[in-house]
Amino acid sequence: MGGSVSCCISPGESPKIHRREVELEECPITTTEDVSEDTGTYLQHISDRELPDELAQEANPSDHPRASTLFLNKSQTDVREKRKSYYLNHQMSPGLLTKKYSSCSTIFIDDSTVSQPNLKSTIKCVALAIYYHIKNRDSNRSLDIFDEKKHPLTRDKVPDDYSVVDPEHKLIYRFIRTLFSSAQLTAECAIVTLVYLERLLTYAEMDICPCNWKRIVLGAILLASKVWDDQAVWNVDYCQILKDITVEDMNEMERHFLELLQFNINVPASVYAKYYFDLRSLADENNLSFPLEPLNNKRAQKLEAISRLCEDKYKDLCKSAMRKSVSVDNLVGIKNTHAVLS
Repeated sequence: MGGSVSCCISPGESPKIHRREVELEECPITTTEDVSEDTGTYLQHISDRELPDELAQEANPSDHPRASTLFLNKSQTDVREKRKSYYLNHQMSPGLLTKKYSSCSTIFIDDSTVSQPNLKSTIKCVALAIYYHIKNRDSNRSLDIFDEKKHPLTRDKVPDDYSVVDPEHKLIYRFIRTLFSSAQLTAECAIVTLVYLERLLTYAEMDICPCNWKRIVLGAILLASKVWDDQAVWNVDYCQILKDITVEDMNEMERHFLELLQFNINVPASVYAKYYFDLRSLADENNLSFPLEPLNNKRAQKLEAISRLCEDKYKDLCKSAMRKSVSVDNLVGIKNTHAVLS
């Protein structure tokens, strides 16, 4: 395949991307008149069906570690305004510092790491990222399956202005915290939830807005808890948390969510790490810094124990690699000996 251009390249224009002019000049496309009738339907060339790396990274930040996260881009406008307001208000009277800094006598550290994030701070940051998504959305593109008016989560009457009024950060945080607390989900699951949410917005070309944010967040949490956590929460368990939602509705929403993601639930470690550090940047820019505590003897011993554990694992890996290398050398030596004797 690929040896003959005429049998692989479609005469029509690619539905996803435009071919470069240079490629079109170097690879002439055979027209329909040049192909016999018995060749059957045309097949797109693989280069027509796949996005280039540059375009894919720009379009799918939840798939590629080098692409900038959507929530961090959407927060920049508000962050610049906050910095300007803070500078004007504190230019004459800076006041007390709200952030803790280490000194010669005291070292401040936080327990949040990329492998074990702080749960409360992570949920706050994820809620803030969703808040910026809603506030700075481009439009109001949505799907019926996520519309809260057509698929309500409670029996209470949905307000008439449900699709107009943007939710506050506290409301989003309380909604996510309730689900995580009741289902006993981890902080890592919150980060994966945000990855799935942005992947949905990119793949489905839709926006998260006041009319659909609860069901989109619920669907992302539902999927992340099943993929990430060892002890997954069943759909019926969420029906115990949200009393008025049915299992059939949960199943249908999950099915649509997966189809819109094109069943791509893989989260590379590099993408996970990018989202974690971007959430920390978002926290710093919005005065939601992860809690800092002074380093005392107990915490220092804990850090030392973790350091020793990591060091021992590294030594074991080195020893294992050395054994494999030695065994290969011995095998080569035995073969050479047999060759000489024969």
